[in-house]
Parts: sequence; C-alpha cells; structure tokens
Amino acid sequence: MTVTDIAIIGSGFAGIGAAIRLQRAGFEDYVVLERASDVGGTWRDNSYPGCACDVPSHLYSFSFAPNPEWTRSFSQQPEIWAYLRRVADEHGVTANTRFGAELLDAAWNEDRGLWEIETAAGDLTARVLIAGFGGLAEPRLPDVPGIADFPGTIFHSAQWNHDHDLTGERVAVIGTGASAIQFVPQIQPRVKELHLFQRTAPWVMPRFDREFTRAEKSLFKHLPFTQRLARAGIYWSRESMVIGMAGEPRLLKGLQLLAKRYIRKAISDPELRRKVTPSYTIGCKRILISGDYLPSLDEPNVDLVASGLSEVRGNVVAAADGTQREVDTIILGTGFYVTDSPMAQRVRGADGRSLAEHWEGSMQAHCGTTVTGFPNYFHLVGPNTGLGHNSIVYMIESQLNYVVDALATMRREGAHSCVVDAGAQERYNERVQRAMQGTVWTAGGCASWYIDKHGRNTTLWPGFTFKFRELTKSFDREHYELRTAPVREEVLA
Repeated sequence: MTVTDIAIIGSGFAGIGAAIRLQRAGFEDYVVLERASDVGGTWRDNSYPGCACDVPSHLYSFSFAPNPEWTRSFSQQPEIWAYLRRVADEHGVTANTRFGAELLDAAWNEDRGLWEIETAAGDLTARVLIAGFGGLAEPRLPDVPGIADFPGTIFHSAQWNHDHDLTGERVAVIGTGASAIQFVPQIQPRVKELHLFQRTAPWVMPRFDREFTRAEKSLFKHLPFTQRLARAGIYWSRESMVIGMAGEPRLLKGLQLLAKRYIRKAISDPELRRKVTPSYTIGCKRILISGDYLPSLDEPNVDLVASGLSEVRGNVVAAADGTQREVDTIILGTGFYVTDSPMAQRVRGADGRSLAEHWEGSMQAHCGTTVTGFPNYFHLVGPNTGLGHNSIVYMIESQLNYVVDALATMRREGAHSCVVDAGAQERYNERVQRAMQGTVWTAGGCASWYIDKHGRNTTLWPGFTFKFRELTKSFDREHYELRTAPVREEVLA
C-alpha cells in the first residue's frame, strides 16, 4: 500500500494549483489522484464544439503562471487544456499524478490518524486529503420515462460523441445553459432539424471576443506588468457587478435593458423573441455570453420548444406542454450535479458517515473549505465558493492561501491533525446565508442550480471576492482542534 503525506483528488485548476502551492511551501510528499489518463479536469472532459470560457483569458488563469500567449480574449477549450497541461508539466505535478485512479472511497481512521483511500489504481493512506474534484465534474442526466430506451444516439455535452456524424440528422438538444449556447450555433448549420427544449430562458449578452494581436502578445511577454494590469482591469470590472447582484438588484435594470435590446437585434421573429426573453431578474441565473446563439435560433431549421423534456417514446421526444418531435439524436445539455455531487458519498469522516450524509442535501463548510467531523480534509471549490460574476480561479487561489497556512500551522505546532469546531462552522454558514438574503441569486425570481433541495443557495459566494480573500488569507487557529498525535499513539503512551 502506498503511503503519502497529502493526497489530492482531481487534476483540474484546483488540483494542479494545490500541488504547486504545496510544493512552494515545502510540502513535497503528495500525490494527485486522477481518474482519467491526463490532467485538465473539466477542460479535458468538455470537448464539445464551441467550448470556451466565459471569463476573459487573462483572469481565468493562475496568478503565478501568467500566459502571454493567449490567442483570444476569451480562450477556447483546447487552449485552456493545453495551458493546464503545460503548467502541470513545468511544475512537476504530472510526474506526481497517478492516472486511472478514480476515487472509490476515502475514510478517516481515527485510531491511526490517517485517511485510508481506495482507488481504481490501488489503495493508499494519507495524513491530509484535499478534494479538488469541483462542482462541474459529474454530468447530470435527466430522469424521464423512456429515455433509457431511446433507439437513436444519445450523449451528454460533457461526454461528446465525436464519432457520431450529425450531418442531416434530426437532433433534440435538451437544455439552454452555458454549454448548449456554445454548441448549438456550431451544430445548427450541419443538422437537418434542431429541436431545442428550453425549460427556462437564459439571459444572454453579446460576447465581445477578439484575437490578440502579435504586438499585444509581445507586449505581455516582454513587459509582464502590462498583462498584470490587464488582469486587474478585468477583475475590477467583473467585481463591480456585485454592487447590483448582492447590494442593490435594482441597479441591474440597465443591464437587463441592454440584454433585451440584444434580443431584438439578434432575432427577427416576435414570437421567438418572446420565448427567449426571461421573466426573472438578470443575474438570478448565470448571465451567459454569446455572439451567435440567439441569431442561430432564428434560422429556419431551428425549432425552440419553450418547455422541458417530460418523456421519450421510441424516437419521439415529448415536452411538458405536450409538444412532440421525432428525432434521430438527443444531446443533453442538462448540466452537472453541483449541490449533490456523487463524490460526496465517497468521502467518510471520523464517525463513518459520508459528506453526503452529514450535509443531508445542504452543503456546509467553514470558510468553504473545512468540514466538522472530517479531520485534515480540505474541500476546494467547496460550499458557497462558486461565483456568478468573476473567476473561480481567484477563489481557488484564496482557498489555497488558507490550506497552506493551515498545514504550516500544524507543522509549526507539531500537530498531526486538525478539525474545525462545529459551532464555528455553524456560525460561519449562518452569516453566509444571512448575507445571501436579498441578493439577486435568492430574490431574482428564478429556479437555478445554485439552490439545493432545501431552498438554500449553498453554491455561490454572496459578495465581493476580495472579501473572501481577506477571510482566507490566514488560518484561523482559534476555530480548530489540533491533535499532536493519533488516538492510537495517545492510548499507547
């Protein structure tokens, strides 16, 4: 059995970032557990046509690994994946990654003071477990009658079937979220019929994307401070959106008017305009950006069904409003398990219960990172760390400040393990939920994947991201119990 000091689950932005920060802080005994055959996380898995980031390139990257060679203001999937692979290689993360090692079970052994980890590539133990699997790792498949018996081709956007030729086919796309608005314009010219099933219309703003010039890239490369300035400008422009989203939603009316104007400009058919115009406040669901999605819906081979999928009968897909369409292929743009990730069932704490059992459908963590009852466990992109306006990479780096300082504190004090106080976690989450009240994410009039089954927004951070960075800049030792030895060693002593 392999023995390591720190085990990191996942090799996306969170996992790679964690490994690099640990190395820099002198924690070099670690292993990254990756279920696939390469690093990259969601940017490896999501290879659907048109896949790109909706956060500008200079901000959607590590602050410690700037990339002056970005080709566009909004990077596409192949380029982001290549960036992550390069960063992992250059910093030695790839060499410390065990591929094909899907996490099957991780349980804290209180007597030994270790995490006992079972993976598809073998077992290991670790003193510290860092979860970097994120919220966009497990595709959500719709549970509707008959879908399992569909005789045609069916796949999720995150598991795109590149071997299947859509040319001349009748295709049903289920969902109009961030993935669908990117691949729909790409497949629309190739298919015979495209039937788009929309449960809730998204607010869409134009995507002001462009190629960087050779002069710009040269400037970023030879004068790095110019790229840092560009990054800072993007960050603060994005951060200013919180004033309306979390402070005073009425300030979003101007943005909503711009979005409506864009609808009128992009779509000629009045009835189609009505279908794609949301009835909730902009920002309640993630604002989507695209320059070609709305115009593609105006094409003659596209049929927008303003109702969710309810049943599949043979080759016929039926909507909740009774609309029926006969199709050859179904593409699911139905998102991911975010508030109820299956991975939470595979991590078990000191009492033997899983994260899922502790949370009971409502995620909670202290500073979005540590969970009471789970010693030496750090959850990156954890509860209430997601964003509806800025870069998640900024939040990951903020959490890593906290994690590294926690481990440094343990090392300094000679502690073997640490666990957050239950009262501290409860008070923290009460403050977060109070701050969430009145924001556009809870009072905007929509039903979104931000909300868990108990009606709580346990996904997003309810304010400025720099406030979260201030909160996590150092480890709050007073809220933790630190043990100097495992229980078994203390008993023997």
